[in-house]
Amino acid sequence: MLIEASTLKGFKISATDGSVGTVTDFLFDDQSWTLRWVVVETGSWLSGRKVLLPVSVLGHPDTSANSFPVRLTTKSVKDSPDIDTHNPVSRQHEERMYRHYNMSPYWGNGFYMGGYGGWTAGMSETHYADSMLRQDALDAKRNQQRHQSDEPHLRSINAMTGYNLHATDGAIGHVEGFVIDDTDWTIHFLTVDTKNWWPGKHVVISPRSAKNVSWADSVVNLDVDRQIVMNSPTYDPSVPMDAAFETRMARHYIPDATK
Repeated sequence: MLIEASTLKGFKISATDGSVGTVTDFLFDDQSWTLRWVVVETGSWLSGRKVLLPVSVLGHPDTSANSFPVRLTTKSVKDSPDIDTHNPVSRQHEERMYRHYNMSPYWGNGFYMGGYGGWTAGMSETHYADSMLRQDALDAKRNQQRHQSDEPHLRSINAMTGYNLHATDGAIGHVEGFVIDDTDWTIHFLTVDTKNWWPGKHVVISPRSAKNVSWADSVVNLDVDRQIVMNSPTYDPSVPMDAAFETRMARHYIPDATK
């Protein structure tokens, strides 16, 4: 299901044995436009400490209860490595986080614990954890040199909201929100407020139209012109973004995509 990321802020995170906090932000990979981590404010439970949880442990959001079920215990969350959310998250820190949760990094070649549902079928928790640790060690050794020079590609949805958008022929507006798929946690669309150039118009664009992001200047540079953005489907949060809408978007931004 497609859902606006901002509507998930404040959702409770419900571990298998109790609540661990509320959602405050998501971190995404700016190359694949895929969510990787959810930032959780633990409140008084852990003295205001923030923790990161991999999105792969999240169940589907319960919109009636404003909560996410997660296949983790409160102890697992409590014992997770400390994180400074004011600084970029390095690959080394991500590796420590994945190792803590008995998972393989998404850039590795080993197992990956995806979706909502615990361990691999037929594999005990202990055996699974041991296998994961062995695989993590192999992956870490294989990729150590490469990772040391890797530029972090994790970005905050909160931080990128409000970034200016520059089309090939000039400024066009700013990022207003992110429409995500809660099945595979990919960012399908960016919602755009064009009031800086075209008052009152809110549109939806594909992240594929982003040529690059200048984090220092808070600018998303697009590889399409203003006219393409102007003719993009209007954003109306009350209208579901179904398969027909996605097909329309694909035809608009990638004319040959549906042939």
